[in-house]
Amino acid sequence: MATAETELLVRTRRDLHRHPELAFQEHRTAGIVAERLRAAGYDVQTGIAETGVAGTLRGGAGEGPTLLLRADMDALPIREECGHDFTSTHAGVMHACGHDAHVAIGLAVAERLARTREQWRGTVKYVFQPAEEGGGGALRMVEEGVLDGVDAALALHIWLGMESGVVGVVPGPLMASAGEFEITIRGRGGHGAMPHETIDAVLVGSQVVVALQSIVARNVSPLDAAVVSVGVFQAGTAQNVIADTARLVGTVRAFDVHACAELPRRIERVVAGVCAALGAEYDFSYHQDTPPTLNDPALAEAVRLAALEVLGPERVRTDPDVRTMAAEDFGEFLLRVPGCYFFVGARNESVGAVHPHHSPRFDLCEDALPVSVDVLERAALRVLNS
Repeated sequence: MATAETELLVRTRRDLHRHPELAFQEHRTAGIVAERLRAAGYDVQTGIAETGVAGTLRGGAGEGPTLLLRADMDALPIREECGHDFTSTHAGVMHACGHDAHVAIGLAVAERLARTREQWRGTVKYVFQPAEEGGGGALRMVEEGVLDGVDAALALHIWLGMESGVVGVVPGPLMASAGEFEITIRGRGGHGAMPHETIDAVLVGSQVVVALQSIVARNVSPLDAAVVSVGVFQAGTAQNVIADTARLVGTVRAFDVHACAELPRRIERVVAGVCAALGAEYDFSYHQDTPPTLNDPALAEAVRLAALEVLGPERVRTDPDVRTMAAEDFGEFLLRVPGCYFFVGARNESVGAVHPHHSPRFDLCEDALPVSVDVLERAALRVLNS
């Protein structure tokens, strides 16, 4: 990558980092994106899913597939604790997951493809998505037609789970689905010295938490991956009062689409059984946030070959440990069109890029940015000219 291109890439990322915007509030970011896409010759559509942007460009080498490329734009409601000189200027809002880098990378790739449009076939549709962080931005864009006519999709995520400049790509599941359940247990409260007159919601809730662990241990194949975790347990008001209600909230993760549908039913079955045995009643609700992110084998292979060309075999990982039970709503696109999502490592202890995603001290090694541009561009050209 030329020095001037790298400097613009880093400058763009740092500017976006200074000005983070929450889900569906990415107005400044979307304005920058739309302006640069228009300047590069893209046909630009704005206001998709409120603040989303899509730029479309036809190649000059003939007919070919329509390839969607995607970058997410939103930040998180986190107060930044990094000490660099481009820290967030918006109190309580921070790019703590690398979406600033994704936008900068996306613009660099879009501009490269525009400069070389006579050398590739088909059509590029570059989508800059709002509200990835739990806002359902991908599904909103799908519902508003962003996938119309699209044949394949590619995207990447800067990843602190791998060393800077290493690419990780696998066929099949890369990231898990994410769902949230809430359980309210209703017992009968009373004096702590007279437990026989009560139905202790804390006891019932505790039994539910323990019993839920049997779902993954005994109802999910050991060859599959799933998680059922209770993250909230609220009950009681005083040390000598037996609680009449308890509230449990948790998360469900899975790589398999069928498990996404089955796990909530199994959770409620466990809750119903425990409550029936101990005399309590319950309310149960479940919300599916995102599907699993499932890579098409042929497109994962295209990304792998592109990464090998750019980096060589020592910097490309295809082992199962590349996968994560974290979730990402790019899976909404991949449920509908074949595609590939891959990781580019950005961990570097020498620059302090060691803190996890969504941490107030999250930072990334900027050496990963030009690597990301090179690999994503090469993968896109493989798909367009295939």
